Amino acid sequence: MTTLLKTHKIYDEFIDFIAQGTTPETMTKFQFSETTKERIEDLVYLAKSGELSLEDKKELDELLFVDHLITMIKAKAHQYIQSQSE
Repeated sequence: MTTLLKTHKIYDEFIDFIAQGTTPETMTKFQFSETTKERIEDLVYLAKSGELSLEDKKELDELLFVDHLITMIKAKAHQYIQSQSE
C-alpha cells in the first residue's frame, strides 16, 4: 500500500470519528484503532533501529502530524470543558 493510501486511512479514521458527531467530552476520548497504534509502534521501532525506509518515514511523519493535531484539539476541548464548568 502506498504512503498516500495509508495516510488517507489515518485521516479517515479521525474524520469518521468527527463525522459521527462529537462533543468536547467525546473528543477528549478519541484514540486511534489498535491497528494504527501497532503501526505507529512498528514504525518507531524501525526508526530507532535505523531500518526505516523513505516511504515508512513519510508514513511515520504523517502519523505523528495527525497525532500532534489531535493532541492540540484534545487540549482545546479540555479548555472548553473547564471554561464551561466555571
